[in-house]
Amino acid sequence: MLSVEHVSKQFGSLRAVDDVTLTVKANTITGLIGPNGAGKTTLFNTIVGSLPVDQGTIRVHGERIDGLTTDRIYGKGLARTFQIPRPFPEMTVLENVMLARPHQSGERFWNSLFRYGLVRREEQENQNLAQGVLNFCGLERVTNDLAKTLSGGQQKLLELARVLMAKPAMILLDEPAAGVNPALLETLIEKILELHRGGITFMIIEHNMDMVMSICRPIAVMAQGRLIAEGDPDTIRTDPRVVDAYLGNIPG
Repeated sequence: MLSVEHVSKQFGSLRAVDDVTLTVKANTITGLIGPNGAGKTTLFNTIVGSLPVDQGTIRVHGERIDGLTTDRIYGKGLARTFQIPRPFPEMTVLENVMLARPHQSGERFWNSLFRYGLVRREEQENQNLAQGVLNFCGLERVTNDLAKTLSGGQQKLLELARVLMAKPAMILLDEPAAGVNPALLETLIEKILELHRGGITFMIIEHNMDMVMSICRPIAVMAQGRLIAEGDPDTIRTDPRVVDAYLGNIPG
């Protein structure tokens, strides 16, 4: 599904991602863990095109995507969420989800003027799809609420709903459990597992080790910009490099 080959990204003298090579197989949930500052989010940003790579290649389904714009990568079925949700606060939850669908005819000025019927029909289809996605994510009761009124956990579910509008083959989640209460986190995990059973591939940055160890197979570990270990949960738990760099510093 995803191939990252010898990717590096440098900011001045800081090598945030240092010669990272990893592969994400289709229909897996891959965890990406490591201490703060390890380069995990920077790696995500290079994968989705938010940051250009300094060296290396990135491929999805064998097609090279490094160098493409974020919207083109999004259109190829690779979507991501953010550690801090970024909804449009003054728009409703439904509107936030509707605008996330790519390639809408109404985005083109001349269509809005001369193909009004097409735009209206597509808008209704888009609204129906968005409502279905919100129902799936358990947000049907807040459909018409402004996004700024949602709790942290609801905003994480809204992030997931928005990326589902692209019908992605793979979703990159950046700390989905951060700031989420236990009840909503359980819902979020259930939705991830249900989408996974439906064929969507996931790669997840997360510090909640209970979540990572329970749903992620395999797990990759970064420290100081480098990939230091890969394996199943039992292997990662006992790897001395991982314990020294990360797990040994987590309470409990």
